[in-house]
Amino acid sequence: MSDIILFSGIYLFGVIISAFSQVLLKKSADVKTTSFLKQYLNIKVISAYTIFFIASFLSVYAYKVIPVTLGAILGTLEYGLVAILSYVFFKEKLTKKQILGILLIIAGIIVYSIKF
Repeated sequence: MSDIILFSGIYLFGVIISAFSQVLLKKSADVKTTSFLKQYLNIKVISAYTIFFIASFLSVYAYKVIPVTLGAILGTLEYGLVAILSYVFFKEKLTKKQILGILLIIAGIIVYSIKF
């Protein structure tokens, strides 16, 4: 059981850094460039894809122990994290539907955890 908790933590860490990489990609899209290459070969884009690669690796590694159903449930947290990080970094407004969606995701994870 402790292995599942450890590997679930690894998986969640991957989800969190994946959300950060998406926000970093969005941040890099705001930068105006003069050429196609500069648009994709800048430090923000390269860092975001590197972080995303690490997050993907962590997810695959965690699947050695955690059940696929648990990984899929924990992976849904990313949707809420991206919305929250966009609010924090870009001052994007969270609509009532988005907040309700985040709460439903969290409620679903809690219900699944009680069953698990």
